[in-house]
Amino acid sequence: MMFEAVLAYLHLACILGWVVFVTSQAALLREDWLNAAVLERLQRVDRILWLCWAALLLSGLARAFWGVKGAGWYWSQPLLHLKLTLLLALGAASWPTTRAYAAWLRRWRREHRLPPGDEITRVRRRVMFVAHAMLLIPLLGVALARGLFVR
Repeated sequence: MMFEAVLAYLHLACILGWVVFVTSQAALLREDWLNAAVLERLQRVDRILWLCWAALLLSGLARAFWGVKGAGWYWSQPLLHLKLTLLLALGAASWPTTRAYAAWLRRWRREHRLPPGDEITRVRRRVMFVAHAMLLIPLLGVALARGLFVR
């Protein structure tokens, strides 16, 4: 039972970390605030975000394989597959953001030019989409834990 509690805690901590760093990106992505230091910070925040995302994926897989209900039960549940699909889709939706930060930083180091406002707005919209869509994952987790829509 202690092992299950530790897995649950780690999974929750990863969820919260991911939320914090997606929110940090959204807060930093303001045309008026963007400068070289913010570009560096965005890239650091993005790296930490990806660590949280990967840890979230791994802790979720650990719970599915070693959870108290057993791997057979977890892997037979459509909600688990939906959660995993959504997490992977949000990861894919976040990848262009990571590439944009790297390109912006390269451009700054090469030409001392910040990205244009419309580009910042486009990336911020993507971050905001991920920030809002990620809320569905814990909702699905709560439904799964409470036995809603289970087989």
